[in-house]
Amino acid sequence: MDLGLKGKTAIVTGGSLGIGRAIALGFAREGVDVALNYRRHDQEAKAVVQEIEKLGARGLAVKADVAHFADAEAMVKRVVAELGRLDIMVANAGITWDAPVWKMSEEQWDTVIATNLKGTFNYNRAAALVFKQQKHGKIVNISSINGLRGKFSQANYAASKAGEIALSKSLAKELGKFNVNVNVVAPGMVLTEMAGKIPAEFLKTALDETVLGRFATPEEVAHLVCFLSSDLARHITGEVVKIDGGQYI
Repeated sequence: MDLGLKGKTAIVTGGSLGIGRAIALGFAREGVDVALNYRRHDQEAKAVVQEIEKLGARGLAVKADVAHFADAEAMVKRVVAELGRLDIMVANAGITWDAPVWKMSEEQWDTVIATNLKGTFNYNRAAALVFKQQKHGKIVNISSINGLRGKFSQANYAASKAGEIALSKSLAKELGKFNVNVNVVAPGMVLTEMAGKIPAEFLKTALDETVLGRFATPEEVAHLVCFLSSDLARHITGEVVKIDGGQYI
């Protein structure tokens, strides 16, 4: 199915690895020019840009910390200047730093909230300034089913992901009159590099929760993001779409 995305430009935060990488390449296959944000993985980001260009799209990697307000605004301005436009914002960057609440430090709380929730706000706000003026745009924020249900040892992560959902619903109300759609994708467990660091017993528990008996691939999440970024989803806004194989239910 042609999603009608050819010629558009997207930003994907956390685009050097995992879900972000899959989203960036999914866009490129649809003819979308992609700017990816990354913080540490220089070689991986460079490789993603090379793959984007092999697919016939333009790629741009920008090293920036999503938790820094000014970095987000600067990146959006750079993308518009160098790639000519901005149509899609995907806030994907996120981290975990787990501990039960009685062992969680202030640094653990602050770091996860700053990266996941403030980082999403920073890039959503910077994109909204462009989208409001041009009167069109798509925002897709990557949350988690744990932002809907909570998770033991993830008070910081779950709170940040729940905050992303509330932020997205608020922005959907604020930006709807400017023809801007804001939606949330809430994955369950996804087979990424991060999942590979989870102890086997926790992975088994997560797998047992799913009704389809397997985890999602990053590419499956990317398919959903591409759809929500297209005009096929033009009447969908303020929604949270789970992609979890039934793990939540």
